[in-house]
Amino acid sequence: MKKTLLTIFTLVILTGLTTMVFAGGQSEEQNGEGSGKFALILATGGLGDQSFNDLTYQGLERAEKELDIRFDYVEPKEIADYEVYQRDMADTGEYGLIICVGFDQADALAKVAEDYPEQNFAIIDMVVDKPNVASYVSKEEQGSFLVGAIAGLVEKEQALPGLNKAPVTGVVGGMDIPLIRKFVAGYMAGAKYVYPEMEVLSNYVGGWSDPTTAKEISNTMYSRDADIIYHAAGGSGLGVFKAAEEEDKYAIGVNSNQNSISPDHIIASMLKRVDNACFQAVNSVLNDNFEPGIHALGIDESDIGYSTEGSNIDVPENINSQVESLKDQIEEGSIVVPTDIDQVPDFLSENS
Repeated sequence: MKKTLLTIFTLVILTGLTTMVFAGGQSEEQNGEGSGKFALILATGGLGDQSFNDLTYQGLERAEKELDIRFDYVEPKEIADYEVYQRDMADTGEYGLIICVGFDQADALAKVAEDYPEQNFAIIDMVVDKPNVASYVSKEEQGSFLVGAIAGLVEKEQALPGLNKAPVTGVVGGMDIPLIRKFVAGYMAGAKYVYPEMEVLSNYVGGWSDPTTAKEISNTMYSRDADIIYHAAGGSGLGVFKAAEEEDKYAIGVNSNQNSISPDHIIASMLKRVDNACFQAVNSVLNDNFEPGIHALGIDESDIGYSTEGSNIDVPENINSQVESLKDQIEEGSIVVPTDIDQVPDFLSENS
């Protein structure tokens, strides 16, 4: 049974009241060596997003069970909190690794990692070029291409009940930043690769924990004849699913397998296994083979993919087999998915 303790940081007055949660049953004195104790600084939005943050936490939970470690985690409320937490944790000298979740921790980490050269850090979803930082980045465009292909083929073949005949789909991003544009670009490329007539609507929420705005955007897309909407919006994406239920339309999840959230409306989920990244990072420290630098995660590492498991929607087998063929082509390199929206037209022209 986990124990939850509150720790007030020395700088918390400057950044607002926040909490550190200690996972595991040992006291600090019982723990012994610092390499068996780890730290997780979540992205703003915190636990309960049923997506990105929850996955990283699950990776540490897995490490706790399988590798016999313990870990502490914090849920920052504002971007300004990141540097405070990073420094406070590094100051203790207790952690074999401090894992920072999210691209927007990079600026703070670049400073903190330099000030604590003996402390190992990992960052998820961004590159910090420091000799004590392992940067885990994913090829989100690959998985997005596959679920885009599912949407395109479903529309092309009118394969599900209730579809209109307009070749329109949509994608809702959390923020208009290069990371999320990779998701959008992959989805656009996949949908139009299999069905060139497809129109792909896109819009951005402006944050990761605003399901109300995501729902409004999705309702507008459904009103413009989209049958299927994909999201890359963290906790905001839950609003996409609410809109799908309200409009009796379809949606596609992201990061974790979100199909069970609304199994009658979510066709599939793009999988981005940042839980694996966190587990691997912890394991590398325990095995004394921690490696700074860039660790790229994609289809060929089985860290990017998709799943229809848990959905009540029956995608025809001929569509599944076509998507699996595309997956094989990406893995072998014969399809190179664009990483930005501006690259999509050239990709389609070269692969028509």
